[in-house]
Amino acid sequence: MLGNLAPSGNALPKAVRHGRSFSLIFEENPEMAYRDLNHFIQTLEQAGELVRISSYVDPRLEIAEVADRVSKSSRQNKALLFENTGTPFPLLINSLGSRARMGIALGVRDLDGIAREIEGLFAQVTAPRDRVLDKLSMLPLLARFASWMPKVIAGRGKCQEVVMAAPDLGLFPVMTCWPRDGGPFITLPVIHTRDPVTGIRNVGMYRMQVFSGTLTGMHWHRHKVSARHFEAYRDAGRRMPVAVSLGGDPVYTYAATAPLPENVDEYMLAGFLRKKKVELVRCLSQPEIEVPADADIVIEGYVDPLEELILEGPFGDHTGYYSLADWYPRFHVTAITHRKDAVYPSTIVGIPPQEDAWIGKATERIFIAPIRMTLVPELTDMEMPVEGVFHNLLIAQIRKTYPGQAQKVMNVMWGAGQMMFNKILVLAGQDAPIRDYAALAREVLSRVDPLVDIYFSQGPMDVLDHSCSRLGFGGKMCVDGTPKSAQEPGQRALEGPLLLDGAPLMAEFPEITGINLSLLPLEIPCILVSVRKTRAGQIGMLHRALFRKPELQGIKVALYGEHTVDVSDIPGSLWRICNNLDPQRDHHLEGHHLGLDGTRKTRELDGFTREWPNIIASDLPTIQAVDAKWESLGLGPLIPSPSLHYRTQQYGEAAEVPQ
Repeated sequence: MLGNLAPSGNALPKAVRHGRSFSLIFEENPEMAYRDLNHFIQTLEQAGELVRISSYVDPRLEIAEVADRVSKSSRQNKALLFENTGTPFPLLINSLGSRARMGIALGVRDLDGIAREIEGLFAQVTAPRDRVLDKLSMLPLLARFASWMPKVIAGRGKCQEVVMAAPDLGLFPVMTCWPRDGGPFITLPVIHTRDPVTGIRNVGMYRMQVFSGTLTGMHWHRHKVSARHFEAYRDAGRRMPVAVSLGGDPVYTYAATAPLPENVDEYMLAGFLRKKKVELVRCLSQPEIEVPADADIVIEGYVDPLEELILEGPFGDHTGYYSLADWYPRFHVTAITHRKDAVYPSTIVGIPPQEDAWIGKATERIFIAPIRMTLVPELTDMEMPVEGVFHNLLIAQIRKTYPGQAQKVMNVMWGAGQMMFNKILVLAGQDAPIRDYAALAREVLSRVDPLVDIYFSQGPMDVLDHSCSRLGFGGKMCVDGTPKSAQEPGQRALEGPLLLDGAPLMAEFPEITGINLSLLPLEIPCILVSVRKTRAGQIGMLHRALFRKPELQGIKVALYGEHTVDVSDIPGSLWRICNNLDPQRDHHLEGHHLGLDGTRKTRELDGFTREWPNIIASDLPTIQAVDAKWESLGLGPLIPSPSLHYRTQQYGEAAEVPQ
């Protein structure tokens, strides 16, 4: 998968279509506040970053299959505009699915530039001002802040040009993404709610399963602000007004996903990013709620907190596994409005990399500045590998000046907003090459003694983490790969022969179905092992037996996956193992050798009582249907379905694996 990622450098590539460059586009549109989604589409097309598909592609499974292939392609990764969806509305997908397109959406050549601007503003605001002239110098800055604040305008907006006489979600090309999904889902909804006591607005993004033309689920998790609003309305015995916008300036989509502090208006962030305030209009049937005037589609309605919940899901989620069916509030549609030229925006999530990985990359770059300014001043850089699906793996580079500083950073990071969901935190020194994963692994492991430099804890976890023994609560691990001072233990070198052949180990331990030693010649003392589990405690016993052998004494870490894992595919193996691992529960130490059990957990062998989800993959009829129409799509040479690789790793095709 790493080989399929776009270049990680900051400079955006030249656009070839129409002979125009990104630089020219930015010069013509310096503020980059898009008038609407069509304006963004035109900009992508001028930059050679969009393909229009005029032939019919079914929103049920087929569009998702096409988008999955394109998003994982290094050469053919483009935004896709499906103009023939069998509905009155075209569908846009993968529009934010690369670093380049994310930059175009946010109006910057360099995502790191946003962080630098935030730091500059913070320095201006916090500078001492004793003289009157110093204080007067703040006026232009205050005027800039004021220009970013959202504004409610009178009358109707473009998003209300058309009012459906009878609201019907069935008129939109709502996608069914994966074969075991519970139904069609709205996947890019910008959801607006208000606190019933304070009146403060919240804007978030939560998937919505469509059950009928006027009924959806509302999938907000317990830790989300909208869920707290829901509880407040329930306590008050009142219906909760809700509005959902789709489209408009793509900045709105990003702002809805941003990990802002509670009570900070997402549309202030949007105004800052687009350098122009967001104009809002009141909804027609839910006037307590305002939505962007330039949105493409607005779905108005309510949630009744006293009403029986609805069973929502399964859903092929961003972890690459299905999130299983559960009970969520019902959202009743009271009105639908839209622009005359509305485009329906959508996305898919699944096995990385997908479009959401690049939204996460933007967050990684933008929010490093607030983290550094308010919580971790020693933080110099951070990286979230796409295989870690955001919460599973975070690499932090720090400037270390005193003993125990890495542990201080660990505790702060795990207590900081959505960082509390992080599962594996790797801390590296300020000169560590955190984007060269091989060089990083070599440096970090050279500085680590697994017995003393790896820390385990417990805390809140993402509710989508299926490896936790209890929903939303599980183990965490921190790897201190920073340089060690004389006052700190660690930085232990292990000596032993270089293992070159795994065949003797597989012959001696028949439960081993695969072993990858390719990291050892790179001076990375780590091996990957796939195991067919047949008895309780098997991984711990195997780990102890392996690391009592003299020929393995130079190895510090062994990563264990189940027999379906292809350990020759290192990025794919890391994705599987990180998902299936509770570090506190699933680690094994034999001397100074760490083993991490990233196998599937079962009731019979592990005493694991929760349901275990299946890996996401397209079904064969969908793969064959897209193969048959590929030539008509105008997407270049056939891209084989990524699902063909992952279907071999599934346990059947149901969303849930039988225990």
